[in-house]
Amino acid sequence: MALATVAVMASAPPPPPNAQFDYQIGGDYVPAGGVTVVSRDWFAGVPLMAGTAYSICYVNAFQTQPNEAGVDRPDERANWPAELVLSELGDDPNWDGEYAVDLSSEAARVKATRHIASMIDTCASKGFDAVEFDNLDSWTRFDVPFGQDEAVAYAAALTGYAHSVGLASGQKNTPDLGAEVSLEVVGFDFAIAEECGRYDECDAYTEVFGDNVLAIEYTADGFAAACDAIGDDVAVVRRDVELGTPDSPTFIYDTC
Repeated sequence: MALATVAVMASAPPPPPNAQFDYQIGGDYVPAGGVTVVSRDWFAGVPLMAGTAYSICYVNAFQTQPNEAGVDRPDERANWPAELVLSELGDDPNWDGEYAVDLSSEAARVKATRHIASMIDTCASKGFDAVEFDNLDSWTRFDVPFGQDEAVAYAAALTGYAHSVGLASGQKNTPDLGAEVSLEVVGFDFAIAEECGRYDECDAYTEVFGDNVLAIEYTADGFAAACDAIGDDVAVVRRDVELGTPDSPTFIYDTC
């Protein structure tokens, strides 16, 4: 796969285990005291000052972002290569305007990787330590013309590129891949798990990644379950599902 030539650097280590964490992909704000790991959006977000916190860069790599009036993001549906957007399948029932990306052929995966590479470059140039690639499990939620093997091949290409520009790579969700695929085939360095407590999946992540897991819950019951299951060893945070900033009326932030 021919991508732009980059100076290969050693990738960053994973986030420090069991450090206080905040998930800010809906908008940057000053984190609570004690927070030393923060995830923010690749386009609008900025990393925290180097040396004061570990910063993770959020990239929606397997689906498009919704088109936004007055915003010209490369990851919006309108700015993806049109032939890669599976518009005929409709958008994600849980996230309006997000459409699955076609990964069914090597040529499609190469084109998608090239498109995302510019976003990974932005993460690196801004000074983030790591990148998380969202919607790895899109093949399980859409009637897409590809499956796990193709999604994993694409994830491996993205992770390889992230490592080449000095970033660690985080697996987002999809706990059923197992250690052989997640660690040996793709090369993920850590995992970000949404609602593992709610769906009784937390142990599946720690079995693969040990304490290199960051967990986010959106319900009180799920938060309690995650804290009970892994909260002694792994960073668990409860956020509002909109992932808003503190001036939002629905803002929630809590830790075990």
